[in-house]
Amino acid sequence: MSGIHIPIGTPDGTRTEHAENLLAPNPSAMTLDGTNTWVIGGGEEVVVVDPGPDDEAHLRRVLDHLGERRVTEILLTHGHVDHSGGARRFAALAGAPVRALDPRHRLGEEGLADGDVVTVAGLELHVYGTPGHSFDSLCFWLPADGAMLTGDTVLGRGTTMIGQDGGLADYLRTLDRLRVAAERLEARALLPGHGPVLTDPVGALDGYVAHRRERLDQIRAARARGARTPREIVEIVYAGVDRSLWPAAEESVAAQLDYLDRL
Repeated sequence: MSGIHIPIGTPDGTRTEHAENLLAPNPSAMTLDGTNTWVIGGGEEVVVVDPGPDDEAHLRRVLDHLGERRVTEILLTHGHVDHSGGARRFAALAGAPVRALDPRHRLGEEGLADGDVVTVAGLELHVYGTPGHSFDSLCFWLPADGAMLTGDTVLGRGTTMIGQDGGLADYLRTLDRLRVAAERLEARALLPGHGPVLTDPVGALDGYVAHRRERLDQIRAARARGARTPREIVEIVYAGVDRSLWPAAEESVAAQLDYLDRL
């Protein structure tokens, strides 16, 4: 990897040698600056990872940006609507299939699963099954750039919420797996689904694991103080967090309570 270009401001236009981000215009407390749509490839062919929401202007911007380059496949890191909502429309615009772990989000005969290798323009993308944030979460390792596309499994800033379609036990195993892989593969960048690129993959993953352990300790302490419901625990553990995030925090706390009750 010759280097990473990180523009001032939003992650729009962030590039490694063979990956470029086009930011979707859907910023929010949950999506940070918006959804990162990653274009991977070189020469005349590319794959597009996470077209983003069903936003016609964004989808056409991506297509216009590609010029004469052909989209061979559209890949989804997972099926949440801020990543997959525009996939069907973009597939129609680009004339390309959509591949995902969850069959409900596929367009075409091929899905995606752990261990698959997607090729484009002489590049390889290695598929990692990374459940936790959602049951169908995937990450994509781009060896040519020493970069891992992480979807919502690891964000460019902040931490990932565990959704109702995910699970903390799976997520902790995923973080351990990614941490081992990042060190073994000598990863140089994490390309997230939201937020800026992370240029210290091992450090970022160590921070994620430590945060999860800390949150579990905080929930245990809140329970010891008499809190029982996710809402009661959120009011203690997330007291300093913007209240607009509390509903998502309740989902994450529910996942953590389920995890603790199964130990």
